[in-house]
Amino acid sequence: MSYMEQEAREAPAAVARFLDYNAKALIELGARLRKAPPPLIISSARGSSDNAAGYFKYLTEILLGVPCASIGASVVSVYGAQLKMTGGLCLTISQSGKSPDIVALQDAARKAGALTVALVNTEDSLAAHNADICLPLRAGPELSVAATKSFIVSLVAGAAIVAHWLGDQSKIRALQTLPQTLEKASLIEWPQLVSLAVKAESLYVLGRGPALPIAAEAALKLKETCAIHAEAYSIAEVMHGPLELLGKDFPILALSPNDQSLHFSTEAFEKMRKIGADLVVAGSGGLAIAETSEPLFDPISMIQTAYLSIEKVAMLRRRDPDRPRLLKKVTETV
Repeated sequence: MSYMEQEAREAPAAVARFLDYNAKALIELGARLRKAPPPLIISSARGSSDNAAGYFKYLTEILLGVPCASIGASVVSVYGAQLKMTGGLCLTISQSGKSPDIVALQDAARKAGALTVALVNTEDSLAAHNADICLPLRAGPELSVAATKSFIVSLVAGAAIVAHWLGDQSKIRALQTLPQTLEKASLIEWPQLVSLAVKAESLYVLGRGPALPIAAEAALKLKETCAIHAEAYSIAEVMHGPLELLGKDFPILALSPNDQSLHFSTEAFEKMRKIGADLVVAGSGGLAIAETSEPLFDPISMIQTAYLSIEKVAMLRRRDPDRPRLLKKVTETV
């Protein structure tokens, strides 16, 4: 068993640990955000962590109506911008918590008047120590270069912040049952995706709303573990210029949870199939997914299943998913 597979299968237990360890802190943070709602949110993250921040962005904008943007850390670390963040919220997401540019953006946001919250897996790190509030991910060590369980816990952490900010007990209960849902997701197989991807040199991974950053994460893992040129697009956006590439030798994986976007996504899939697209859909009557009681949380279970399928693709392509040729576990950028 690769470390990637082993660690992906550890995600349900890691999620349970995070929710248990941070239960009191999440309640307190939710009360604080309700008392003094931030007018805007920025995130400080890169790579997979930035995809987790993208999921948080969709939840905050859909459920709270608060604008949320992933800020390029270089605007502070390289260009020396002075942020204006009075009353805002800065969410840092990082496995290591020590990349200089991520730490610099968090520090700049705090000095500019933002509440800084860090989601980090390494508790003894600058990002953890310098934040106003640190919610340790508690995912445990990850030996594979390909982050899996830490990413899934980051998704849950962002969803938990939003649920507690809302004070929505139904969403909080849905989060509490996620470990069981993720266990089910880890038992689901997507052989159609494996057979589609193992021979592909390029493909699209599509999503919409909260599923779009999950599509971006799946595409990233296909790049780094399988050396496949995978690109993520919105199901709406792909119907414009990117549509020109579709055909027999350019397959598509679409992530389609049963949320408000379902009708529009289904129409788009019909159009793609009519022009000959080789399309596999997860959800929406296609590949099985482990559904939660909250459709906006279903993308979390989708990536649990996707990771294990992507690991199989890497193995079949005779690649080591734990040690990509040009990558290392911690990348420190300025």
